Amino acid sequence: MNEARVLNVPASPHPKSTAGHVVPPADARSWLLVPASRPEAFDAAAESRADVVILDIEDAVDPKHKAAARADVISWLKAGNSAWVRINDTLSDFWADDVDELAGVPGLLGVVLAKTEQAEQVVNTYQRLGARIPVVPLIESALGLEEATNIARADGAFRLAFGSGDFRRDTGMWATREAMAYARSRLTVSSKAAGLPGPVDGPTTDESLRVLRNESEWTLEHGMTGKLCLRLEQTAVVNEVICPQTSDILWAREFLADFDAAGGVVRDGSDLPRLGRARKILRLAEAFGITVEV
Repeated sequence: MNEARVLNVPASPHPKSTAGHVVPPADARSWLLVPASRPEAFDAAAESRADVVILDIEDAVDPKHKAAARADVISWLKAGNSAWVRINDTLSDFWADDVDELAGVPGLLGVVLAKTEQAEQVVNTYQRLGARIPVVPLIESALGLEEATNIARADGAFRLAFGSGDFRRDTGMWATREAMAYARSRLTVSSKAAGLPGPVDGPTTDESLRVLRNESEWTLEHGMTGKLCLRLEQTAVVNEVICPQTSDILWAREFLADFDAAGGVVRDGSDLPRLGRARKILRLAEAFGITVEV
């Protein structure tokens, strides 16, 4: 969001988010993965600053313990809680039990489908869950990336997500900004072509919050609008980076006020792009529950 910086809006305090504000999942920035093998961590995750909590019954759980972990997730959801769940891929021995046992469970907000490589995998998951639970396909392979646009257009697809670790293992690519640029950009283009919100980037595995901040900037740079998180403390950083800054909000307010004062007339070719940008900034500020104290 560079318009405000170009116009040299004076610096002011960071925007503040309203306590307890619920961010719509279409705009969610921080997607916190919580191992389903640790039910004692569920409550803390639900009370954290994460926009979305994902209880993970895929990679985070040993195959011998998946049934027990799934049961713990369902029990917690039925106790009046709510979350997303990362389920096993459709080619695994666990997918059918995942969707059949989760179908109809109150509090299930959506599922993240591991190792998605074909559109029909999304459709089958969506339909088996009753055609009412949104599916976030996790793209984790070269084939998945090649099929990303078709996957994004599949019935039930809500947002794409990048399984960057498995993608690197599949392709042999490095974790550098340059090596991952194509995959990130491709997911953004596929999402937009399918009419979906921006995709969710893969997690930062480094424990340094400075590294996390840098990699969250890469997320934004490539048009992605969310990021998977592995630890509670990562969510605040991700939320701060993937968010309109105070200068952005002040610029948007000033631009729209000037535009309205001029009769709402487009004066040159730069007005429409800036008008769209300003409206988007203020929409996101509202979605994130942001207030600006000047």
